[in-house]
Amino acid sequence: MIRSMFAFVCGLSMMLAPACVVRAQLVSSSGGSIRARRAEPIPRRPFPQHVVYAPGTLRPSHRSQAVQDADMIALYEAWKGRYLAPAGTEPDGHVRYRILHHRNPQGDTVSEGMGYGMLIVAYMAGYDPQAHAIFDGLYEYVLDHPSVNGASLMDWNVPANEAPNPPEDDSAFDGDADIAYALLLASVQWGDRGRFDYHQEAMTVLDAIMTRTVGVDSDLPLLGDWVSEPGDEYDQYTPRTSDFMPGHFHAFARATGDPRWNDVASACQNAIGQIQATFSPATGLIPDFLVPVSANDHTLIPAPAFFIEGPNDGRYEYNACRDPWRFATDALINNDPISRAEALTIAQWSRSATMGDPQAIHAGYKLDGTPVAGSDYFSAAFAAPLAVAAMLDPQGQAWLNALYDSVRQSDDDYYEDTLSVLGMLVLTGNWWDPTLTP
Repeated sequence: MIRSMFAFVCGLSMMLAPACVVRAQLVSSSGGSIRARRAEPIPRRPFPQHVVYAPGTLRPSHRSQAVQDADMIALYEAWKGRYLAPAGTEPDGHVRYRILHHRNPQGDTVSEGMGYGMLIVAYMAGYDPQAHAIFDGLYEYVLDHPSVNGASLMDWNVPANEAPNPPEDDSAFDGDADIAYALLLASVQWGDRGRFDYHQEAMTVLDAIMTRTVGVDSDLPLLGDWVSEPGDEYDQYTPRTSDFMPGHFHAFARATGDPRWNDVASACQNAIGQIQATFSPATGLIPDFLVPVSANDHTLIPAPAFFIEGPNDGRYEYNACRDPWRFATDALINNDPISRAEALTIAQWSRSATMGDPQAIHAGYKLDGTPVAGSDYFSAAFAAPLAVAAMLDPQGQAWLNALYDSVRQSDDDYYEDTLSVLGMLVLTGNWWDPTLTP
């Protein structure tokens, strides 16, 4: 505890004392010989940041900012102890890290988790004196496991022994998008003169995402780089809604200067708006997967059962549960009115449907708000994203406070706990956009 508090105090100021600076070996980004021994870079936007979000939005009101920051630190430390694992060393001696997909150290790692981990560690720099080294170790692991379809995108599922894992050696959109956003964070946080030029790495990943995993005509995210345009069953009109990240896409447009990223954000918003108007006007709930009406009619509708994962592919389940977080974050950071309206509908319905009790949230719903079979249990994977969306609800202060308390000590498994950490970063005012001036 003393060590953690020391790190936290040191991280509060940009003017760190020498004792707070961790020293490390630096090598060229190409993996060449060691250049010099120098101090780790001082974070330029250290935790805590206390970001002021869009006008008319809420923050938890029942706990002071200092207590919220302490909550964030405690949850981060618990998450880090459960899911961050060393994964050997590079030839130059640098330690690699991976995010465990469950609490089993012999379990696999998915690109989704690597993206989440890189985001979290970049945001916690300044509190965690190891953040920079951990971030680089995570990114080394990403680079060491490219998609079988080409470099720059990550293999979505890596076994613990890191052996090839066909046919699961291709990419998944969400992991790559979060990795790219995390690299933009790292560029701002630490600069680009260390082992990696983070900004250039981000540009390389973003170019690959746009070229290989965004629909040429639809402007929608593909499921991964294994999807063909057109495909027999999966194509540019069969997206997973949890890949809809309008906040990321707006940032990518600013970072690259490519306005097509704004088109991707708009395509996602239009798809969600159409689904809500047609299939869930009272609830705003969004299905995990979408499909076109036909090969000639690309109007999107909920996917049928067993489209790709299981019986609830066309319902608000363990993929779409992340959507309120993604859309609400865009509204909070960018003050986007479309994302605000789409997330707010879900926030207000959830408050009413549960009578303000987070423990009444079911782990899966039909689009009309009827709980799916077997969903009568609490899951932070649903509550944490709803908490972020509740920040948009002018009448939802008590609901927001209750949701905050339901996830601030999350202790379940990788998915629930990681979404709780990501949600808490937003809830505590510590989520910032690397392409916007503070």
